[in-house]
Amino acid sequence: MTKYELPDVWQWEEENSNRGGNRPTAGERFEQKLPVGEAPFQLYSLGTPNGIKVTIMLEELKELGVDDADYDLYKINIGAGDQFGSDFVKINPNSKIPALVDQSLNPRVEIFESGSILLYLAEKYNKLIPTDIHGRTETLNWLFWQIGAGPFVGGGFGHFFAYAPEPMEYPIDRFTMETKRQLDLLDKVLAQRSYIAGDTYTIADIAIWSWYGRLALGKLYEGSYEFLNMDEYTHLLEWAHRIAERPGVQKGLAAEYQSLAE
Repeated sequence: MTKYELPDVWQWEEENSNRGGNRPTAGERFEQKLPVGEAPFQLYSLGTPNGIKVTIMLEELKELGVDDADYDLYKINIGAGDQFGSDFVKINPNSKIPALVDQSLNPRVEIFESGSILLYLAEKYNKLIPTDIHGRTETLNWLFWQIGAGPFVGGGFGHFFAYAPEPMEYPIDRFTMETKRQLDLLDKVLAQRSYIAGDTYTIADIAIWSWYGRLALGKLYEGSYEFLNMDEYTHLLEWAHRIAERPGVQKGLAAEYQSLAE
């Protein structure tokens, strides 16, 4: 293997560009007209861990009797570059899924970043987030923990374990160590409480289950259950299985899987 030498100035290889590929620049790449339905919420997403957070949240709200939590779900094919279209970029200038539009208000509200969407919906309906200062703060502690910690699992461990062109010892060791540290943290927390932020199910559970619960159940990366020795995280596994049995979670997953098939 040829040793990599750092250039004085990094240059992007323009010939590797396509509509769906990443580039070192932001912004729209083509004109686009996104579909718009009649439901209060318009969700533009895909069945990734970040994407399933929002369908699960909306289905959980409906399970709690929130009648106006109906939504239209539209697939954003990130492999084909749909996230770089003009209409999507207007909703989310960062060109990442999911993106949500609340058209029950005038003017409509556009929300991007999965954590922001969960918090918006929780506060709008006063559901799945405690109202007391201690419970609310602990829920937000863990919600923002997931947002900050998740990239070590997805862009770090997941990428080098499952998607990199060839196995590389240094990044796999680095990100596996950090992923297992995070799993151990969650396991220790869940040894002391029923849910991530305390005794009640909250948006922190939705956010963290969508990544770490799915990872614990072996649903994110083929072979990772054995590689990470998931059997040692008994409290995390019990929680992950318990959350997976919730009707709102199952309906939220089904909605995203249906969008993948369309």
